[in-house]
Amino acid sequence: MNRIGHILLVVLLLCGIPAAGQNKTRMAEYQAALAQLFGRVAGAATDNERYHASEDAVELLGQALDEEGSERWQWELPRSVSVLTSPDGKFRVFSWAVVRDNGEYECFGAVQFYNDHDEEFQYQILHDKSDELVNREESLLSADNWLGAIYQELIQTSAGDRTYYTLLGWTGVDFLTDRRVIEPVTLRGGVPQFGAPLFRRERNLRRLVMEYREGAAVQLAYEEQTVQQVTRERVKVSGTNRYRTVEKTKEHREKMIIFDEVEPQVPGMEGLFQYYVPSGVELAYVWNDGKWEPRSGAQGRLKDKKLNKKFEPLPKEAPAYKVKGER
Repeated sequence: MNRIGHILLVVLLLCGIPAAGQNKTRMAEYQAALAQLFGRVAGAATDNERYHASEDAVELLGQALDEEGSERWQWELPRSVSVLTSPDGKFRVFSWAVVRDNGEYECFGAVQFYNDHDEEFQYQILHDKSDELVNREESLLSADNWLGAIYQELIQTSAGDRTYYTLLGWTGVDFLTDRRVIEPVTLRGGVPQFGAPLFRRERNLRRLVMEYREGAAVQLAYEEQTVQQVTRERVKVSGTNRYRTVEKTKEHREKMIIFDEVEPQVPGMEGLFQYYVPSGVELAYVWNDGKWEPRSGAQGRLKDKKLNKKFEPLPKEAPAYKVKGER
């Protein structure tokens, strides 16, 4: 059966459902049909088959998001598809990728959101323009002009009466490099805008993009971790009138975006991302007074280790798709 025939068959089946319980039944049918399509996106034998399945999934997902009450539906889709919903229920993002035979990735997705101006839920299809973007860390982007990623975490923050959504994502690029991104999203004018100047001390930065050698273990997660702060104090030398300066290290835990710094493995290879690997330094941002603020001295630790134990780095694993809220 061809692509259009498959979609028409699904629509005809849905139209024949009785009125009683129609909405839930329709959403369940959409979910089942999408699960089959996403299985083909991940497992079909050729590029053409994978792309056709993804295009069908985009069209069918749009039909599902048009359904009244679809914003409340609890989606259960294959693990190759990320579905993240904000704690306030006003923003949801779907994302997945088609992997070509040559190792290149192209991302697909959709956003569903509450438009305060129109006072209704709406959706937009995401179009991956990663290969065409210039100044990708400083550009204000939209659904039609999107830096593609498979999003792994969604963080909701607020400042005054404004709400922000920060997405942490990953995607393969090709057989040479992978990419991770910290992507703030705002609902300005009622619709999503990708990228916002929420990084303190980085006036023009709208998103953080890390591209590095394919397969390198680069961590990016939002979680409670340890911060070490070094203070200097003047103390009196016993038995004298002299003072000396001593350093004291204090540790405390707070929620943060924590990630590995990446740098060229070989000197002189700046800008050639296939040579970028973790430097061994962990960087962090904490939400403070309406901005993501750099936090020095952050150290990821295993959760079952107390602070007075010897430092152990976090295991380098991709986080499960999840959402977090921070007020």
